[in-house]
Amino acid sequence: MARWQELLVAWALLVLTLPFRLLTAGLLLAHLGRPLMFRQPRVGQGGRAILVPKFRTMSEARGPDGQLLPDAQRQTPVSGVVRRLRLDELPQLDRIIAGDMALVGPRPLLESTLRGFGALGVIRNSVRPGLTGWAQVSGNTRLNDDEKLALDLWYVAHRSPGLDLRILCDTLGVALRGEHRHEERLRRAQAWLRDQQTDGPPEMGMAGAMS
Repeated sequence: MARWQELLVAWALLVLTLPFRLLTAGLLLAHLGRPLMFRQPRVGQGGRAILVPKFRTMSEARGPDGQLLPDAQRQTPVSGVVRRLRLDELPQLDRIIAGDMALVGPRPLLESTLRGFGALGVIRNSVRPGLTGWAQVSGNTRLNDDEKLALDLWYVAHRSPGLDLRILCDTLGVALRGEHRHEERLRRAQAWLRDQQTDGPPEMGMAGAMS
């Protein structure tokens, strides 16, 4: 997707989702209080550090030992719905307009997680991180990190305006119907990744596939 097209869509979504952002803010304020938002340090394109904003959907509830309770226990029914519908991600439209993120791309990761992927993580982050991505519409929380990585790398090598549009449409479907593993997409991505690694060093094989 060309940058001007991405900006056009991002600005349109910013206007169209404004009522949802205001509603989300009001609901979370009533159920969780302040602060309404937080910013997570993540890794952007080329290893550059970025701050990713999100609505806060968990309390700071702690157990007797002073440690934070598990995520499920720190959510309310309302904040759980906000997360399932991905309304907590809407503030990231601002970062798309600023150029730190894209509408579609691999989700921005913590530095420690990305470092664990080694050279494959560098290739994964050769494009701007996205508000949504191929892994997010192919299973997301139902996938492990290695499965997400294979899907992300497949996207980086095969990205196109048509694929981006498909992912945007699928994102709406996931928000409405919930997450489901797409085994065929995963098998295709894993087989492609094995072929790239068999043909030569990961950097060489995938660089060729992306050209």
